[in-house]
Amino acid sequence: MDCASDNLASSSSSSSDTNPDTPRASSSSSSSFSAVHRALNFIQSHDSDLKLEGAREIRRLTKTSQRCRRQLAAAVKPLVQMLCDHSSESHHESALLALLNLAVKDEKNKISIVEAGALEPIINFLQSQNLNLQESATAALLTLSASTVNKPFISASGAIPLLVEILRHGSQQSKFDAVMALSNLSTHPDNLSIILETNPIPSIVNLLKFCKKSSKTAEKCSALIESLVAFDEGRIALTSEEGGVFAVVEVLENGSLQGREHAVGALLMMCQSDRCKYREPILREGVIPGLLELTVQGTPKSQTKAQTLLRLLRDSPQTRSDLQPDTLENIVCNIISQMDGDEQSGKAKKMLAEMVQVSMEQSLRHLQQRALVCTPTDIPIPSCASEVSSK
Repeated sequence: MDCASDNLASSSSSSSDTNPDTPRASSSSSSSFSAVHRALNFIQSHDSDLKLEGAREIRRLTKTSQRCRRQLAAAVKPLVQMLCDHSSESHHESALLALLNLAVKDEKNKISIVEAGALEPIINFLQSQNLNLQESATAALLTLSASTVNKPFISASGAIPLLVEILRHGSQQSKFDAVMALSNLSTHPDNLSIILETNPIPSIVNLLKFCKKSSKTAEKCSALIESLVAFDEGRIALTSEEGGVFAVVEVLENGSLQGREHAVGALLMMCQSDRCKYREPILREGVIPGLLELTVQGTPKSQTKAQTLLRLLRDSPQTRSDLQPDTLENIVCNIISQMDGDEQSGKAKKMLAEMVQVSMEQSLRHLQQRALVCTPTDIPIPSCASEVSSK
């Protein structure tokens, strides 16, 4: 598909390579400028074949070069026009992929693409029977949704229900891209209610169950769930979905640092909203070992959230009359005493012992370090001695 543009690139570089007196950096820069200029001429042509060649060349040039993305910003409008024209699917896909590469890591191009009217044809491609076109459209929305300016326009275009539909029935790659796009869109407050109305949690949970828990996909699924369980409908949907809470607990145990932070945040939000309603469903999924690990190894936010959730999960809130101090060990012991199942309880006890051991070792290392840096000059001289020495 890109062989013609590859031939163009090789022919443009061959002439400079044959001249030994031409500096390599200069010839490379000249070749790049020439390729950019040619691509712009092609894409602005009235000839359909030249437009297609121009789109393919732009896609190639902008794949890894930020400089080319800036130089080819003028190609946005003719490429969007290609999407709108009633031409072949190969024209549509090449133009869409070129726009996708132009938008990567370039905020101005992201905004320009939406302003040029790209959303309407992209929305149509989301419903295409051509899976390649559908995947490219989903990937384009993922990239465009990274711009804060674009988020309200994307939701207003009707993209959210279609992205959720892709999440249900699309290819594996388009599902990954759809959940990431929805996660991007969810950071705009007005979009959360629109996402909730599409009942996305069953599809998000299904994707979360089968993806690698440390993956970016699991991280985005957890982030989206954390946003959605801020609403009663989201909490009900997650607990009603078979394996829903357990999928979040798995991310809490095995996810990336950011994914674990979102997972514990989601569970904490549920328990804070209605402790009596959600304490048992969370405890039932064996969350304690993962929470214990987070209190030691998580991000600062994860550690705080994990400790707060542990306090909420114990049998009853502590009162001032309690004799035992409110230490993490006592909180966990209280929870373990209420747990069913020897395996879960045993694992929690083992984790607690390891946590205490780590805490003791850290304290010992700290004391040793203090002892090493303490020298005789650090010892304060009695006032009488200082008076004697000064006389």
